[in-house]
Amino acid sequence: MAQNRLVRNAQGNKERILIVGPSWVGDMVMAHSLVQLLVERGSAAIDVLAPAWSGPLLARMPGVNAAIDMPVDHGELALGKRLRLGQSLRGRYDQAIVLPNSLKSALVPLFARIPQRTGWRGEIRYGLLNDLRVLDKKRHPLMVQRFNALAFGKDFRKPVPAPFPRLEVDATGVPALLERFGLDVSRPVLALCPGAEFGPAKRWPESHYGAVAAALVARGWQVWIFGSARDRPVAETLVQHAGDAAAHCHILAGETALADAIDLLSLADAVVSNDSGLMHVAAALARPLVVLYGPTSPGFTPPLAKAVEVLSIPVDCGPCFQRECPKDHHKCLVDIRPDQVLEALERLQERSDI
Repeated sequence: MAQNRLVRNAQGNKERILIVGPSWVGDMVMAHSLVQLLVERGSAAIDVLAPAWSGPLLARMPGVNAAIDMPVDHGELALGKRLRLGQSLRGRYDQAIVLPNSLKSALVPLFARIPQRTGWRGEIRYGLLNDLRVLDKKRHPLMVQRFNALAFGKDFRKPVPAPFPRLEVDATGVPALLERFGLDVSRPVLALCPGAEFGPAKRWPESHYGAVAAALVARGWQVWIFGSARDRPVAETLVQHAGDAAAHCHILAGETALADAIDLLSLADAVVSNDSGLMHVAAALARPLVVLYGPTSPGFTPPLAKAVEVLSIPVDCGPCFQRECPKDHHKCLVDIRPDQVLEALERLQERSDI
């Protein structure tokens, strides 16, 4: 198969592709880079099979034709459900691109009898995938590069491009969102994303977030705090640390649906976030962004955007990639000071290329 020519199926039509998507918000956002490459290649229809929660996210991704709900929970085999779903998809696709490395993720394309089933060699997937790739981690160190390489043939040797993910905003619905949550944009908006689904080890201390919030409110800003329902206690503690600035802090964690969070984050004048799914959302919205890395590494899943400041400090025990700090000191994040974040925000505000 030629690497960059328009691919056509046996009927002469542009190829139809099913992407089996990842199970995390940030990974799903990064997968939009692959979608853009496939659109540029000339694919006619790109559908994404993914968990139901991702539907609103996929609806905001240009180039995604349709989202198909995966009817099983993360990690669940549910062979019968996968078989029935695969049977319902027969005859619809020319190629499947399987992004997760699990055996389970390759079953639906097999059951759907999709002629070309592409993915990296992972959990014993011989026979499940017939376009099986062997990953060279040195050649593709970033997750987004590993996704994007699957848009090309095995023999493609040029550097794999990585267009920034991009999310569209429902601008017509924003006024109603502001009214529903009692918000306005009379003051500049600092969005804080203090949670992390991966685990507490990735969270910058609430006291540090509170200090940043207090400093920005003193300069005339307001603070919107985003996250899931599980992040609400973290948000409440953050506001307590903000002191008198609490009057200008608005907790949205646990209140917004994912689509709401996307639209409201698009209004932020700046964002401060842990390495999290919302960080990747903010990057895809091209918001000026300060990201705090502790036990994870920007060398694998960096924010894919232009207006970004990444803060991390070297520690002898990291990056450990653990959900909880194995040494119980959280030094990799605790030692990033609030004044460093404030300086990073000032650098972003001063840049002329944003």
